[in-house]
Amino acid sequence: MTPELKYLTLAALWNAVIWVPYILNLISVRGLKDAVGYPADPAPMADWAQRLKAAHYNGVENLVVFGVVVLVAHLTGVSNEATALCAMIYFYARVVHTVVYALAVPWLRTLSFAVSWLAMLCIFAHVLT
Repeated sequence: MTPELKYLTLAALWNAVIWVPYILNLISVRGLKDAVGYPADPAPMADWAQRLKAAHYNGVENLVVFGVVVLVAHLTGVSNEATALCAMIYFYARVVHTVVYALAVPWLRTLSFAVSWLAMLCIFAHVLT
């Protein structure tokens, strides 16, 4: 497995598990019946849980693009130190993005998003050249 595929797998795994804390918060706030149902006037989740849910959605949206570029790189045989490094940077920047988004840390959310986006662009550049 190439490093790029490894970090794609880790990014997918990260997105597969980060919903758990905000769902647990939803259950604790609303109770199981309302958490799985459609209550008319639902109690809001905690602020951190709402932010984590937004970070999760953002992560899933970006995972699609990252997945495409990593798979295209793999299929075309593009794998080198730069693409491996960029895949690693993408993954860790997304983890940081999720955590700082949930904790409402100013500036770092945007910075970590920009770092992950630039890492994706780096892989795109290697694929296209």
